[in-house]
Amino acid sequence: MKEKLSMDELNRISIEEFKTSHKTPMVIVLDNVRSMHNVGSIFRTADAFRVAHIYLCGITAQPPHKEIEKTALGATQSVNWSYHISTEDVVKELSNNDFQIISVEQTRESTFLSDYKPNIQQKTAFIFGNEVMGIEQSIVNLSDKVLEIPQVGTKHSLNIAVSAGIVIWHYYYHTTKLLKI
Repeated sequence: MKEKLSMDELNRISIEEFKTSHKTPMVIVLDNVRSMHNVGSIFRTADAFRVAHIYLCGITAQPPHKEIEKTALGATQSVNWSYHISTEDVVKELSNNDFQIISVEQTRESTFLSDYKPNIQQKTAFIFGNEVMGIEQSIVNLSDKVLEIPQVGTKHSLNIAVSAGIVIWHYYYHTTKLLKI
């Protein structure tokens, strides 16, 4: 039947259950993201796929803020996050803690997302950048890999929240298949 599910049928977990649940072995790093609506949308997507942590860096706004909550719909309460002045410091720390560092950017040597298969033996940090300038080149240089979402239109530019949603879903889909979750 095509009848929509009721709220009870969605089996939503509580914030407390979310906090103690198994997380997808990935973190998100936001490098100088300008739009609070994008930040909120990424929180909401991170909640949907149980992302372990979001690092808000540089000029990226942080909760609590009504413009973030407008799109986050409370996900700032469930998803772990922290603010850091320096994206570079965060990336170096994650790298030192055995995370694979992956920038989502268009470069001469990027790998198309469709060709990327996650390594389930390693924790992963995905970096997303500023809506106009993208990820700082110095941060791209620190990355182990650069992923690009193939595009065939005239813009070759996706909204950061859309890009994050695509990459997070791709990672979640492939890791849950491999881990048989």
